[in-house]
Amino acid sequence: MNEIETPLFKNKTYVLLLIAGIFAVVGFSMFLTTTTWYVITELGSAGSLGLVLVAATVPRLIMMTFGGVVADRYKKTTIMFGTNLAQSLLLLILFLLVDTDNMNLWILLILAGLFGALDAFFGPASTSMIPKIVKRHQLQKANAYFQGVDQVAFIAGPVLAGIIMESFEISTSYFIATILVFLSAFVIFPPFIKEAPAEDLGKTTPLQNFKEGFSYIRKSNFLLVGIIVLITLNFFSFGTLHVAIPLIVDNFNGTPINLSIMESALGIGTLSSTILLSFVKIKRKGLVSTLGLFATLIVTLIFSQVSSLLLLTIVVFFIGFSMSFVFIPFFTAAQERTDSRIMGRVMSIIFLAMNGFDPIAYGLVSGLASIGVNIQTIIMTFSLIGIVIAITVYLKAKHYVRN
Repeated sequence: MNEIETPLFKNKTYVLLLIAGIFAVVGFSMFLTTTTWYVITELGSAGSLGLVLVAATVPRLIMMTFGGVVADRYKKTTIMFGTNLAQSLLLLILFLLVDTDNMNLWILLILAGLFGALDAFFGPASTSMIPKIVKRHQLQKANAYFQGVDQVAFIAGPVLAGIIMESFEISTSYFIATILVFLSAFVIFPPFIKEAPAEDLGKTTPLQNFKEGFSYIRKSNFLLVGIIVLITLNFFSFGTLHVAIPLIVDNFNGTPINLSIMESALGIGTLSSTILLSFVKIKRKGLVSTLGLFATLIVTLIFSQVSSLLLLTIVVFFIGFSMSFVFIPFFTAAQERTDSRIMGRVMSIIFLAMNGFDPIAYGLVSGLASIGVNIQTIIMTFSLIGIVIAITVYLKAKHYVRN
């Protein structure tokens, strides 16, 4: 960037990153919606859905330990391009197998695992690139816009997938997702973007680099507590909803359109709050993050008590609205406090900790549902436990809530 400050939407690299994000997230959310509906309707069990979600997350978590190291060692645009290109090929394989009726649970588990493993490299690269291409005081606004664009895409993906599956075939939804993820790779093609070379990390091993990032976080009380907040959000609310929403829609005799609308409501809620956060400067980011967690869990508890698809969709909107107040303040604070040379590793560890309990949530929720425990009872129990943790953080982690 030049010495004279460049407005965010005149920053070519930032704009291309946003556009690539739109295509990638629409494609990914279509993959997620299409896969969950395919498993529920074609493979026919809550247990199968849990297995697929676990398969998509466990390899992602394993590879994420290296994703941040790779993001610090190599150009981030190269990593994102390669990831999107490989994911588009996997989606093409999914399309061909489903279209020819050659898909089965084991193949789907393998492909979902590969898809998730690749995503472990995209997340740390894209997140750690933002502080590299914008000014420090632009970080909150840049993150808010970036998350807002992601939510627009996340809204569009389920709606598009639902319409396509309702009007055509499930395989057609996979085909459109393939095209969109390929377009993301095209937009982020490295020659289109001027990115400074990655810093030289010397001859240290990936394990040594990862340990350095872990040690950096361990010495920061703020980062440690923030990670606990993100774990609580993902495990007790967001991760649970990944399994719960398609099961609830199916229990209430809903259709793919109902599933799309409910998942879109989550995205619209998140988008609304990210737009708000792009205009409102947050000073006490730890406090806002903690209060956002508490609000999200309260609304999730309300979700567990509702028995109408329409009302559930409205409640889901407010869950999404609350979630932005958890992760945007924390991500911004983490980027502000972290040295640029170690940014990729720190962000990858944050992503790893944040998502590390997702497979447990998926397996636990789907396992309980498969043995007959009411899905809304599961949500109620999880949200109550999460509320206790949120209150504990507020009362005990004074250093975090004061910053």
